[in-house]
Amino acid sequence: MKTGGQLIVDCLEANGVDRVFSVPGESYLAVLDALHDSNIRNIVCRQEGGAAMMADCHGRLTGKPGICFVTRGPGATNASPGIHIAMQDSIPMILFIGQIASHAREREAFQEVDYRAFFGPIAKWATEIEDASRIPEILTRAFSVATSGRPGPVVIALPEDMLTSVVEAPEAQAWTPVETEPGAAQMDELAALLKSAERPFVILGGTRWDEASVTAIQKAAEAWALPVGCSFRRQMLFDHLHPSYAGDVGIGPNPKLAAAIKGADLVLLVGGRFGEMPSSDYTLLKSPYPDQKLVHVHSDAGELGRVYRPTLAINASSAAFAKAFASLPAASNKPWADETRQLHQSYLDWSTPPEKGPGAVQMGPIMAYLEKMLPEDAILTNGAGNYATWVHRFHRFRRFATQGAPTSGSMGYGTPAAVAAKALFPEREVIAFAGDGCFMMNGQEFATAVQENLPIIVIVVNNGIFGTIRMHQEREYPGRVSGTDIRNPDFAALALAYGGHGERVEATAEFAPAFERARASGKPALIEIRLDPEAITPTRTLTDIREKR
Repeated sequence: MKTGGQLIVDCLEANGVDRVFSVPGESYLAVLDALHDSNIRNIVCRQEGGAAMMADCHGRLTGKPGICFVTRGPGATNASPGIHIAMQDSIPMILFIGQIASHAREREAFQEVDYRAFFGPIAKWATEIEDASRIPEILTRAFSVATSGRPGPVVIALPEDMLTSVVEAPEAQAWTPVETEPGAAQMDELAALLKSAERPFVILGGTRWDEASVTAIQKAAEAWALPVGCSFRRQMLFDHLHPSYAGDVGIGPNPKLAAAIKGADLVLLVGGRFGEMPSSDYTLLKSPYPDQKLVHVHSDAGELGRVYRPTLAINASSAAFAKAFASLPAASNKPWADETRQLHQSYLDWSTPPEKGPGAVQMGPIMAYLEKMLPEDAILTNGAGNYATWVHRFHRFRRFATQGAPTSGSMGYGTPAAVAAKALFPEREVIAFAGDGCFMMNGQEFATAVQENLPIIVIVVNNGIFGTIRMHQEREYPGRVSGTDIRNPDFAALALAYGGHGERVEATAEFAPAFERARASGKPALIEIRLDPEAITPTRTLTDIREKR
């Protein structure tokens, strides 16, 4: 006989969970009590949005569900951005929400919310456990739903009286992962399509990857001499210095890369949905009928033909497909090989940072310095904003599980994601990039890094504006600034106040010594870069955008 709270923790342990991210609440005290006697690490966060984003990043880097606990009402609604990110990004996670007691239902009791209705449209599955004896059944299903097909977030409401009830229940067991394999006939058809192509192109995206499958897809690309691009914010799926790598198929891609995809006669899309951002608003691949022959590989049959009609649809996980593709004998004749080499050189040129720009701080030399200093296994995280262009365009990702960035374009992600990444890989360097507006949305999780002794380095690019929105504003309504100026705190002093290390950079030459001091501090550190707002992109100023719209 056990309480519902104990059964929840038993199920987490049985499924290999070793950490959870939480903001405490009286609605799930029984779970907190059960965690007291568990080996599961409870990382206590400052706000539910940050906790949910940490769980998302854990799922993003491991392929296993990140676990988050929050309280009812405002706690649950605060966590909703993390659920939206996990759904759009196909990330496995499970959010547990403390719920009001059963006797108070349908009375608009204190902080009452219908979680099935609230989270149903933005989660893969939203449910509530009314009988504690069914906890093992529902949690086993939750892990399966979160990881199978197209992964995504599961939301489970936990009524307070259910958690304190004492019941008999089956012993908790681990869920069984579901793998989808490509058929031999499909792989033969793919080989035939490739052998008849003259200008093929491969795009990698989505989830259901691991280190072995990334290695396998690189082996296959090398054997076939295929040009490969990574979908928006999925850059850790291919070594950027591999001779087949052609670049990031994201926002504002290299024009030569975009032309290669539009001019391809065969596109092999593996794992991704190729949504609005990576497809350049559905122009690289036209919806629903692409100009190119399309081979679409996805773990969820529901995604095949949903937006694009493929020539060949392969219902398989990214990992299973990569393994099969690597064992497929390559064609002896590869008429596209020269273009592959040219596209890789074009990527190298495109990803070389500029040396100059407006203002006293030049981001180009700073990125060049970081490229020399950071190890290949360093993890970079970021949220959304024009500052992220410096990371996506100029950092050359080399290994799997080195990127934490939301394809949904959510601000406030970088700092909590860095906390989760450092907790997961304490031996690796973790760098969070944030704009000033982005940092202020979940910057309080820097305190969590201090409390948990996780020495991340947060680089805050402070230009005093909501940069992306100002850029669009100057293009559409030149000279009519409205709602995009912000006044910020002293970020370096804020880091010190939290108990971390703080630095301020007001000239390019100050960055390297500041970074070295941050590294040497052994504490969570924040480096504030005072960037001229004119430096809105690596190649254009605000004035350029205003005057040459």
